[in-house]
Amino acid sequence: MASKQLVGRVWFAGTALVVAVGIILQLVVTGGSAGNGVGFYQENPERVLNVLVFFTIQSNLLLGATTLLLAIRPERTSLLFRTLRLNGVLGIAVTGIVYHLVLADLDDLSGGAAVANLLLHTATPILGVLGWLIFGPRGQTDERAAAWSVVFPVVWLVFTLIRGEFTEFYPYPFVDVNEHGMPTVLLNCLLIAVLLLGLAVGAALLDRRIRVDRATRP
Repeated sequence: MASKQLVGRVWFAGTALVVAVGIILQLVVTGGSAGNGVGFYQENPERVLNVLVFFTIQSNLLLGATTLLLAIRPERTSLLFRTLRLNGVLGIAVTGIVYHLVLADLDDLSGGAAVANLLLHTATPILGVLGWLIFGPRGQTDERAAAWSVVFPVVWLVFTLIRGEFTEFYPYPFVDVNEHGMPTVLLNCLLIAVLLLGLAVGAALLDRRIRVDRATRP
């Protein structure tokens, strides 16, 4: 048990490191390409700061922060931490799913941008989800955490739509009101919310099943 906990802490630390490298690289690449005619914001610091509003970055930040805390001390049981932990896992899972199903074909990246994209859209979703499945911690994904975990993505969607009304910038095509109109975007948001709620409930049920299986294993 002690050796598995040690491996888990190393896994969590490695996940946090990959998140940090990916985000820093993305910020450097974005800032270094200022004035190239690509992107909504052309000048720094607006160009760099705008990176932080993407759901990909928000999810990676949540995943990185919670896995770093678990690497330091795995015994964390507060409702706030359990909710943020689930937010990080679900958010990064949705990031990987939506990117590879909907957005991947829209990208044509190279160099540092391609590396950052690989880290933030592929590597961290795999590390985050596998880390939760293998190392947990178990018994922390209950109905209360699942219910509260929906708050973060809903707040992000509301913030994105309100901000877009003033700036006309939308980070993803499926929330672009200028392109699709508000009714279609609201439908897309509803589908995302349903997906997240389904994943949260599924995570709670799976966590319980894994815990029971391990408790009854000879």
